[in-house]
Amino acid sequence: MLGIGSRVKHPAYGDGVIVRLHPIAYEVCFVQYGLKMVGKDYDNWQVVERIEPEEVVTFTAAEQSLMRILRTWAGFGLDTVEMGERWKGGKMVLQADGVQPKDVPIETFFHKIVMMRDRLRVLEQQINGSKNLSDEEKVNLQQYITRCYGSMTTFNILFKNKEDYFVGESSKD
Repeated sequence: MLGIGSRVKHPAYGDGVIVRLHPIAYEVCFVQYGLKMVGKDYDNWQVVERIEPEEVVTFTAAEQSLMRILRTWAGFGLDTVEMGERWKGGKMVLQADGVQPKDVPIETFFHKIVMMRDRLRVLEQQINGSKNLSDEEKVNLQQYITRCYGSMTTFNILFKNKEDYFVGESSKD
């Protein structure tokens, strides 16, 4: 395998340099023909100067690293939040006069509620970490988010664990 910067001589395209690695091909910049993709299994060219490839990172390794980074910086949202056992397999029925009832699986609704909670937490962290907001602006926005949490406490009944609950202003003290 060749790394970025390797110089090659192709029988049809002439002199070139590998400028990017793809999973199954090299992206090579040829002097006369510009950028061309050449399969990594191609062996009919002359390698003028071999540069060893840097360590290849698999998708799984990259994903695991990203998860560690997100856990470190966010501190939440990546842990599994469980729904109460009694709600599993249930459905919500939305019904209005003169309209066909709409069934929504509770798991789907619960997932949306958890996403909303996690996004509020991210927003909260971004506000607290902002260098462009004054302390007064941060406090005002923080109070607004706390009131949003308070509005969402109705949905706490769906959560299995109390530590996953929404907490409003009056119960934060």
